[in-house]
Amino acid sequence: MPKEHILIVDDEEDIVELLEYNLNKEGYKITSVTSGEKVLSLAKTHLPDLVVLDIMLPHLDGLEICKLLKKDSKTQHIPIIMLSAKGEEADIVTGLELGADDYVTKPFSPRVLIARVRTVLRRAKMAPTDDNSILNIHELVIHPGRHEVLINGESQDLTFTEFKILHFLARRPGWVFTRNQIVDAVRGEDYPVTDRSVDVQIVGLRKKLGDYGNYIETVRGVGYRFKE
Repeated sequence: MPKEHILIVDDEEDIVELLEYNLNKEGYKITSVTSGEKVLSLAKTHLPDLVVLDIMLPHLDGLEICKLLKKDSKTQHIPIIMLSAKGEEADIVTGLELGADDYVTKPFSPRVLIARVRTVLRRAKMAPTDDNSILNIHELVIHPGRHEVLINGESQDLTFTEFKILHFLARRPGWVFTRNQIVDAVRGEDYPVTDRSVDVQIVGLRKKLGDYGNYIETVRGVGYRFKE
């Protein structure tokens, strides 16, 4: 069976060669470009299954490319993994908020990159989870219809906001969400949630969940995710 088509966008030849070699070994079909200007037309005419996109590109940078791809109805469904140098945490956060699905920092292990590629492609194939479906994570049960969380059959006393945050993260295990994305997920309720108050809510949520609080992981400089 032929594997998925991956579009690599990076202006560093050694990085491109490293990516091509390792992804080809895994059986993926690869197309590589070194400038952002070529990406938009190529992505529309030869729809890839995934884009591996460097943030630091000349002229049209990765963040702008991500924004344009996610705005276009033809390409908005294509998952994106951002590549960034260490110390670009602000750019990583911006990329995630623009719609990128994951990120890998340079220098990176090819094995880590391949694992991220597999995970993102697997997520893309999965049908979106129904907002009202019950989530079962070992002995943790999240019942959105009742706004109830059970651990070993015992109901947990969560606030409305704590429940919304937990449900939002648990519906997409492994996905990294920025604080602003979490705020957007619970916005519109009567509780004044801000990006700073998200940290306070997470602390309280972890404490109430006991051992299950460890499932909520902090991604330093970026935000939070529910352990996959």
